[in-house]
Amino acid sequence: MTTQITQTEPSQIDRMFQALADPSRRAMVERLSRGPASVKELASPIAMALPSAVKHLKVLEDGGIVHSTKSGRVRTYSMNPTALDFIGQWVQQREQALNIAFDKLAQAMAELPEEDEEA
Repeated sequence: MTTQITQTEPSQIDRMFQALADPSRRAMVERLSRGPASVKELASPIAMALPSAVKHLKVLEDGGIVHSTKSGRVRTYSMNPTALDFIGQWVQQREQALNIAFDKLAQAMAELPEEDEEA
């Protein structure tokens, strides 16, 4: 069952797209799609200082894409399993609207009389 994105949710989709707009954050999401990781594990492959990584992860968390847990001094991040579903639904709704528009265009074109090419 697909949930329609309502008019009250644009700020959520805005936060998600903003969070994914940065290549470093997308790299972190790519890594987290394979399983949970600490801040250090996320920062290391992209040669990022830990404080910068924490700031990027905060943006991802505010966007609802990841969540974190803390055990002692180690903060571990995980993907929100349904976060990307929201973006997928948004894209699907745009595709449906576009397909309807193309179907209307095709119908209108089919109803036009054929032009003679003898001129």
